[in-house]
Amino acid sequence: MFFRKRKDPEQAAIAVPSDEPSMPHRVSPRSPSEAIKPTAAPPPPDRPVRERGGLLSTISGLLTAAVVLAIAAMIGVTLFDRQIREPGPLAADKVVVIPPRSGTSEIADALSREGVIAHTALFEWASRFSGKALKAGEYTFKAHASIGDTIETLSTGRQVQHAITFPEGLTSEQIVVRLNDNDILTGDINEIPPEGSLLPDTYKFERGATRQQIVNLMRAKQREVLNQIWLRRSAEIPVKTPAEMVTLASIVEKETGRADERPRVAGVFVNRLNKRMKLQSDPTIVYGLVGGRGTLGRGIQRSEIDRATPYNTYVIEGLPPGPIANPGRAALEAVANPSRTKDLYFVADGTGGHAFADSLEGHSRNVARWRQVERARKETPTDAAPVDKAEPPSDPSAVPGRASAYAPDGTNFAGSAPDPSAPRPKAFDASEGTKLDPLRNKTFDLNSAKSVPALKAQ
Repeated sequence: MFFRKRKDPEQAAIAVPSDEPSMPHRVSPRSPSEAIKPTAAPPPPDRPVRERGGLLSTISGLLTAAVVLAIAAMIGVTLFDRQIREPGPLAADKVVVIPPRSGTSEIADALSREGVIAHTALFEWASRFSGKALKAGEYTFKAHASIGDTIETLSTGRQVQHAITFPEGLTSEQIVVRLNDNDILTGDINEIPPEGSLLPDTYKFERGATRQQIVNLMRAKQREVLNQIWLRRSAEIPVKTPAEMVTLASIVEKETGRADERPRVAGVFVNRLNKRMKLQSDPTIVYGLVGGRGTLGRGIQRSEIDRATPYNTYVIEGLPPGPIANPGRAALEAVANPSRTKDLYFVADGTGGHAFADSLEGHSRNVARWRQVERARKETPTDAAPVDKAEPPSDPSAVPGRASAYAPDGTNFAGSAPDPSAPRPKAFDASEGTKLDPLRNKTFDLNSAKSVPALKAQ
């Protein structure tokens, strides 16, 4: 029996190459203490750590900062918006004039002085942030207007609107006087406009507008209105041109200021023209004497009735050479479409209107009645007569009497030749609203016995 020497375990682990075929290895039994023990799983291989690049880090930081800034900006804008919308210190509505060529700082200072805003710096920031251009001018700021409201008012340019009114029947010279008396308008008027070329009305303007601009506007409106009315005129009116229509309308305007009478007064003059009768209108005498001044300030004298002037329709035939005033739209409409009556005469009736007649006989009765009223006024104490507390009317309808109180053939109201020594009836007057106007502050209604003073027997 042969025994092999046990190899050292370390040596046994070394494989020795051999040309001999391998034999199955027989594992010798191990003791229980040498049993195979479980071993821990090897740890996973470490992945390579990638280092963050500089660009990604920068982008991330920027995004974070942007979010923070956006939130801060939103909060700031909200607070800023709240401040500019807070009610301002102005206790009541106020008009403030912003001078031309004022910058944002100058505007802020002006508003601060007037008590419209409390913080000039906030106003400047708000105006620049809004991107709106602030305009100079005259503005009304509401009570407690916020900075936002103030900027809106200045940027829209809705300035204070002033108005100037020209009553119908003023001459061009009188209109220029009114324009020159207005201290809000600026500049001079180049020349007196032609008579009848301006349309009386109320015109609005902003501070800084010139007087010549108003004149130009009045002339443009007159042309527009005249063209419209001329196109729809009656074919029966004896005027051949728009200029002639303006001339006749100016006479109607000076004869009456009552809207309900204008078409009828126009009808009287149309009837006279058609019959080749002289118009015999008092205002034409006045214009022939004083021109654009417009009024004598007294009654017409007998010697002036027969004084030959180009405008005196007691002397000339037909229409005068041009208008005697600037007629309004209503007078132009009345001449374009007059009342169709047979009236040839009218005289003041004491109420601010006129009594009309289509015959000399009827006209004579109206004149006699007017004389009774006038005589009663002389004999009745002033305090016994009804008083109109309103301002004396500026229109000629308040002036008692017209040239038509005399017949067109030169005879007086009774049909006989006039007595040269006899005084002109006081129904004939051209004092037109002055202190010499007999009807100033007095009104009588001839249709009511209660308002007509009792007449004494003569």
